[in-house]
Amino acid sequence: MSAEHVSPQSAHHDPVDDADLDPRSPVPERPGPLGMVGNAVRGALIGMAELVPGVSGGTVALVTGVYPRLLDSGAHIVDGIRSAALGPDRKKRTAAAFRHVDWWLLLPMAVGMFAMVFTVAGVMKGFVEGQPEISRALFLGMVAASIAVPLGMARATPGGRTWLLALFFLGGVAFAFGLSGLPSGTIDDPSYLLVFVAAAVAICALVLPGVSGSYLLLAMGLYAPTMGAVDERNLAYLGVFAFGALVGISLFVKVLDRLLEDFRKPTLLVMAGLMLGSLRALWPWQTEEADILAPGSDWPVVLAAVVGGVVIVVVVLALERAFQSKAATTDASDPATT
Repeated sequence: MSAEHVSPQSAHHDPVDDADLDPRSPVPERPGPLGMVGNAVRGALIGMAELVPGVSGGTVALVTGVYPRLLDSGAHIVDGIRSAALGPDRKKRTAAAFRHVDWWLLLPMAVGMFAMVFTVAGVMKGFVEGQPEISRALFLGMVAASIAVPLGMARATPGGRTWLLALFFLGGVAFAFGLSGLPSGTIDDPSYLLVFVAAAVAICALVLPGVSGSYLLLAMGLYAPTMGAVDERNLAYLGVFAFGALVGISLFVKVLDRLLEDFRKPTLLVMAGLMLGSLRALWPWQTEEADILAPGSDWPVVLAAVVGGVVIVVVVLALERAFQSKAATTDASDPATT
């Protein structure tokens, strides 16, 4: 699994700017076979996270080190589509945008993500609904440990007033805490218009750490119908959902990419706050209306699940650092890269 180096500085630039139009401008390089497999595994992990209410796929992307490249590639795709329909030099600017998309990252990740979603949707639904305390505890540990990632990136980014940055962080906490306390139900026969709108909103969580797309679907009453449609291969439902997701992410990814470029540190702190606030949704003991309960007699098993979740994230982070060090060593010893 090849590593992605997360620079403390902004890794983004305006898609299809004048530098991109230069055919000599650097483009994403093709990784080796191990790197391709690693990207597929990352996609599978993100896909699994998107199936779990309370866990964000964006959080997994941050932990596995691919978040900046994913966001940048998404912005280039959106800008390429826009350039194909509007503006001058359509052909040239569209080709430049798509040339700078990291397809070697996106395509293997997409394969891993869809394979995981269609393989374990029914199993994950059964685990979440059949073992609610243990499943929430496991994911609670994972998300809690993952908060260190955006905080570390923010710490490595210079600038910002302490009191203002604290407000951004607390604002993220408050928003996610309130959102995760919304009661949820199930809509047995949702209209396609509702499915479209829900998908457009929920997909934004794919690129926003701390906000769970599955939890948004749960709050809107569409988690069970959507998981059922995946498990039963309901192509009409899934087609409407996919179209809504495409529209939603096209509108949102450019905004987030710009925020990370121009307001990197505050945006990272808002992400960390969202992740911290979302832990409310993962408190193991709660009612179906999301009311918090006191710990039950099963607390030793639940605590073990929390620790297990923390260990999983720590291991993933350690592996990513090891891969980064190995990749940096390889690049330094390769005359073609120096």
